[in-house]
Amino acid sequence: MPLTGTFQTPNAAKYLGQLCKHFGHKIEVEYTETEGTAHFIFGPAHFRADDTTLTVQFDLLHDAATDSAKGVIDSHLERFAFREDFKNMNWSA
Repeated sequence: MPLTGTFQTPNAAKYLGQLCKHFGHKIEVEYTETEGTAHFIFGPAHFRADDTTLTVQFDLLHDAATDSAKGVIDSHLERFAFREDFKNMNWSA
């Protein structure tokens, strides 16, 4: 099941790098300045960053993982993007 989150920010590439480096301590991750993939147990997350937007697209293995997927990204971005008063991504299934 696809699940996509977006965050409008001029710091998208910075946050992509922070997320991928952080997750890379626990799971398999590969990334560049503008793209990345993190291999979560509930399905891979594909990251994209451009000048205005950070996009995360999950390929979830089952619908029950939706809240976990959203939570892991939102909770980390809340810490990384605190200067932007981040609360959560704009998610759509």
